[in-house]
This record gives sequence, C-alpha cells and structure tokens, in this order.
Amino acid sequence: MLNFIDSLGPIGFVGFILLQITQVVAAPIPGEATGLLGGFLYGPVLGVILSTIGLTIGSYIAFALSRAFGRPFVDRFVDKSVMKRFDYLLHHKGAFLVFLLFLIPGIPKDYLCYILGLGHLSTAQFLVIGGTGRLFGTILLTLGGSYIRHQQYQRFFILVGVALVVIFIAMAYKDKLDRLFRVWHVLDYRKKKKNRIIVKKTISKHSGRAH
Repeated sequence: MLNFIDSLGPIGFVGFILLQITQVVAAPIPGEATGLLGGFLYGPVLGVILSTIGLTIGSYIAFALSRAFGRPFVDRFVDKSVMKRFDYLLHHKGAFLVFLLFLIPGIPKDYLCYILGLGHLSTAQFLVIGGTGRLFGTILLTLGGSYIRHQQYQRFFILVGVALVVIFIAMAYKDKLDRLFRVWHVLDYRKKKKNRIIVKKTISKHSGRAH
C-alpha cells in the first residue's frame, strides 16, 4: 500500500482516500490496515481527516447501492448471520441506537452500511451518524500509525492494550448488547405507535367539535 501511494507522487492522498473507500465498499483490505497507514503517512490530524473523508464516501456508496438495488443485492455482500443479527434495524429509525452500533468495537460497520440502506434512515442522518460514530476507531488507528512512524513503540503498545480491552469487553457483552438494543427498539416502536394513536384521537376529537 505504501508503494502504491508513493507511486502517485503529490496526489498520493487521493490514492489513500480511494483505498479507504474501497475497503468499505468491497472490503478486500482490512480497515485496520488502512487506518494505521493514514497515521503512518499523514500524522494524527491529517490522517484522521483523510480517513474520515474516505470512510464517509465509502459508507455513502454502500448505503446508496443498498437503497437503489434492495435486499437481493445486499444479500450478496452481507453474511446471513450478520443480517439476522441486525434485522431489527430494518424497522428502526433510532438515530442514537445506530450511532452506538458504529461506536462499539467489533460491530461490522461496513456491513452495517448496507443493512441501513434497507431501513428508514435518511441519507443525511446516515452520513452524520456514520461519520461521527466511526471517529473514535479512526482516531485510535491513526494514532497507532503515527506512533509506529516515529518509533514510539511504548505508546503504540499501550494504545493497542487499551483498544484490546475495549474490544474484549464489547465482545463479552455482545449478546447482552444485542438483546438490549432489540428491547430498546421494541419499546421505542411502541412509544411512537402510542403517540401516533394519541395524536389521531386528538385530531379526531377537535374535528368532531368543529363540526
């Protein structure tokens, strides 16, 4: 990857953004590798900015393809077990819930982009949630790449240790989190349904008085 970007000369940053886009849409390259590469090449600030641009564009492409071509298209890219795990998102419009899913380590975020394209989030909501939700992981990976570049291996291994602890905790409570999110989805749906019924009754009541 370094050789590829070096071969582009002064527009190497464009090649890096394209790598990030490609790893989201087609996933031939691990996202962790490109995240570290961004920090190694461009430092902690510019690396985060370029990674965020690439990840956001890639996420949008996956989301838009899913929305345009529907479930049969998504089934070709998303594993059945992953689709089953997050099927409740197809009926949910909870922005904060989706943000948490992007934030938690171990969640397959690239698959999530395809799944959310079948749901009820607007494109603007998806871009804001996906961009901010990915930011924590992007910062960690970029810092790691920067530490490697400057041979700050002690800081790098501390960062890896912290990241692994967070990932292990998230994975240990994965099933409980999934159940919690499903319950949250059901409660939110019932609350919205109840509010819609109250609004309809109120409108009907006022309409009757008017007549």
